[in-house]
Amino acid sequence: MAVGSHTGAGTGIPELAGVPLLGSLFDLKSDSLGTYLRAQQRHGDLVRITAGPPGLRAELYCVFSPEGAQQVLGTEAANFRKDNSFYQEVRESFGNGLLTSQDEDYLRQRRLVQPLFTKRRVDGYAGAVAAETELTLRAWRETGVVDVSDEMTRLALRAVTRILFGTDGDAAAGVVDRCFPVITEYVLRRGYSPANLPRSWPTPGNKRAAAALEELYGVCDRIVAERLGDGSGNGNSNSNSNGSDLLSLLAGAKSADDAEFDAVELREQVLVFLLAGHETTATSLAFALHLLARHPEQQTRAREEISRVLGDRTPQAADLDRLPYLTRVLKEAMRLYPAAPVIGRQAVADARVGGHTIPAGADVIVAPWVTHRHPLHWPDPDRFDPDRFTPEAEAARPRYAWFPFGGGPRACIGQHFSMLESVIALAMILRAYEFEAVDADVPVSTGITLRATGPARCRLRSLAG
Repeated sequence: MAVGSHTGAGTGIPELAGVPLLGSLFDLKSDSLGTYLRAQQRHGDLVRITAGPPGLRAELYCVFSPEGAQQVLGTEAANFRKDNSFYQEVRESFGNGLLTSQDEDYLRQRRLVQPLFTKRRVDGYAGAVAAETELTLRAWRETGVVDVSDEMTRLALRAVTRILFGTDGDAAAGVVDRCFPVITEYVLRRGYSPANLPRSWPTPGNKRAAAALEELYGVCDRIVAERLGDGSGNGNSNSNSNGSDLLSLLAGAKSADDAEFDAVELREQVLVFLLAGHETTATSLAFALHLLARHPEQQTRAREEISRVLGDRTPQAADLDRLPYLTRVLKEAMRLYPAAPVIGRQAVADARVGGHTIPAGADVIVAPWVTHRHPLHWPDPDRFDPDRFTPEAEAARPRYAWFPFGGGPRACIGQHFSMLESVIALAMILRAYEFEAVDADVPVSTGITLRATGPARCRLRSLAG
């Protein structure tokens, strides 16, 4: 939450009531997602929320309608930039990769990376996803109860490190698992604070974060150096890569004007892919499993489709189109639990949204968490119903009524990879085990991505034999 230098008084935009002097500060700290929902329910699709004491007050302009989200992310994206303090903290820790870069930096990076995320290229990773899922299933053989949030985080992390680093992925996964929680907590604390001490000051928090960043950068830089060792981007005799992992392809990428990534830029892209490539998919998988565990009828229907389409064979990329109900399950899970529940921007110039003017310099958010529950587009919005995503139902809704991957020119480049990984893993898991929820509800909060703040346990029953 960045500190606004202007005031929205007089704009006619309704403000969510808070407490004197501090506004909605405590509500946002204790339950930001619930606060945004209440704002929409009480005041509609454009709401101003203030938080913090005078002089350090943050002012958020919250856009909740699909049409407003389309303006911010799509049709008027150039006027809404990643210039707020949160993105600056992400840049400071994870670098200036695709997630955080802007303008010419972003366009150059996108041109280099885009050819590596074509459907054909991404489909080639199906085997790696299936192999990692099989390892997870084997580990569950003697297990009666699993926490699907923890387990899917581990599975998604192993899959993305294997795809990024090849056989170097095992070493990288351990470092990421250890360091990411420290770094993301640090980014969140600073990104949502009205004032921060310099990172260079030797406070306990700064020192912990610096140590985690040093370890994370170290493993990435070592593997990057191996890939660049022979000057071709295809690795050298000391590398564990055969040239087909994503890092080797990034190292060898060239644009039409012969632009390429240097070692630091490669590390920054790797860190973004690690961040976005495992936490988002893990969220989708975990909540899809937990929702099915709470809804046995839909679980049975998904399993029957999997059995009919796959039988006993390993799923492949081509099977995604043959598993429409399973895909609808995932889409509904991403509606209810979008991995990026809130997306922030900063307005460059005054913007007319929903009949009101958002002033230049304003911190603006769009919130899939809220828009995905908008009563005009989602009847009985908290009910789990995969059939909301039949082709006919999807065609009848506005484009941005559902946008778990963002939208516009900054839409997630890895959305096909996320769907491929999720469908393959979910098909293999549901074929092997029946799930029953132990925890009826899973509390969540928003960090860099949505995260479970309590257990998401399920009881397993093996379907083998």
